[in-house]
Amino acid sequence: MNFGGLDLTVLALYMLGVTLWGAWLGRANRGGTDYFLGSRNLPWWAVMLSVVATETSTLTFLSIPGIAYLGTLAFLQLAIGYLAGRAVVGWVLLPAYYRGDLATAYALLEKRFGGAARRSASGVFMITRLLADSVRLFATAIPLAIITGWSYPVSILVIGAATLAYTYFGGIRAVVWVDALQMALYIAGGLIALLLLHMAVDGGWSAILASAGAAGKTQVLDFGTSPRVAYTFWAGLIGGGFLSMASHGTDQLFVQRLLTCRDVVQSRRALIGSGFAVILQFALFLCVGLGLWVFFEGREFASSDEIFPRFIIEEMPAGVRGLLIAGVFAAAMSTLSSSINSLASASAYDFWRPLRRRVAGSAGGNGGGRDADAGKAEDRDIMIAGKVFTLVWAGLLIVGAVVFIPLSQGTAAVEVALAAASMAYGGLLGAFALGVLTRRVSQAGAIVGMAAGVGTVVVIWATARSAVAWPWFVFIGLVVTVVVGSLFRMRR
Repeated sequence: MNFGGLDLTVLALYMLGVTLWGAWLGRANRGGTDYFLGSRNLPWWAVMLSVVATETSTLTFLSIPGIAYLGTLAFLQLAIGYLAGRAVVGWVLLPAYYRGDLATAYALLEKRFGGAARRSASGVFMITRLLADSVRLFATAIPLAIITGWSYPVSILVIGAATLAYTYFGGIRAVVWVDALQMALYIAGGLIALLLLHMAVDGGWSAILASAGAAGKTQVLDFGTSPRVAYTFWAGLIGGGFLSMASHGTDQLFVQRLLTCRDVVQSRRALIGSGFAVILQFALFLCVGLGLWVFFEGREFASSDEIFPRFIIEEMPAGVRGLLIAGVFAAAMSTLSSSINSLASASAYDFWRPLRRRVAGSAGGNGGGRDADAGKAEDRDIMIAGKVFTLVWAGLLIVGAVVFIPLSQGTAAVEVALAAASMAYGGLLGAFALGVLTRRVSQAGAIVGMAAGVGTVVVIWATARSAVAWPWFVFIGLVVTVVVGSLFRMRR
């Protein structure tokens, strides 16, 4: 193992600095609006960087190079759909979010259908986010375990605890600004890897691209129509488009960030800008994978997620190794902090606040804060409850990552996480489509349709995943949700 004292110093100083800075950023938090929405005045460009950091993070840094190592550049086709999906969200859903004083994505469903629809959608989000981000947390434990020789559970606990510290104290303001820093760091890590691969391979990138091209690994577009193939142009455009519509339009993880902007115009800039940034980011790390394939001469590894970490640990010079591993942790902490904060906000606003108001109303109170003093008290109480939920969800994510350890062999973590999220996204997107695009569907229709959409995709994944690739999951879930939900008409 080549990870020495200088590398450990760089890594430790980075993690300590980020934790302290993030906690300091939360010094002005006074209530739930500050803690979960950043007082709705964060700059769009910082929100854009936070969205990209949250969306791709560790799985981009670790798994996507492995995908190119084992295959081609066809994964990039997903990013085309990601951009198209964001455009739809930017002009259809974002204006609806900004027409009211909404704190979570699912408050929009309550305005259209009722509280039960809001809680059902929020519950689906929570389960999905717990599954997907537990996988992401596990993926980050891989390089830490390689560096230190610690077990995976210990590595997971260390990363989770460090992220929890600044998320708990700093809230969404800390999450967004630290995300922006962390994205810059792991993009720098990818660029450093390109430079080192250029120097390590005879002939540099000209030789790398020539070798990869001769082996057919530089292919980007595949116009095949088989639903079994995950990375085709049509799967990318349609599947990736609907996945992006669902994630960035209905997932509290992303909607929460977009609601921290001053207005819908700023929010739209952050959203569309993130689509272009993701294309460049995917291209960067896929190219790293091609360079690794030439450098290692196609050598086999136990897991594709180990390829890039092995290169960092075994081949990079001291100091640079520490910086690159810090990039890995930056990527992990950005997603994990975002997940913890969004789960806590959904718990506080979608479940705890309605219960608090019912209790206050039954006790003869003022209905949950109709005057200014009561409103301030409620906002303060939401922040306190949110901090408790922050602790709870951080613990659950750590446990979920440990549970995933025996299930991790043979599949890239990025594909597992995307498949897990896609199983629920179709149902969520379908519920929002029923709410925004039609006035004739009842609350029962939205809930039953969402359950049918999610259930259908889960059955497909459990029984026929070899016949239907995961990029189609969202589209299938959306169609089932809309069809079933449409059978339940509003009573006239």
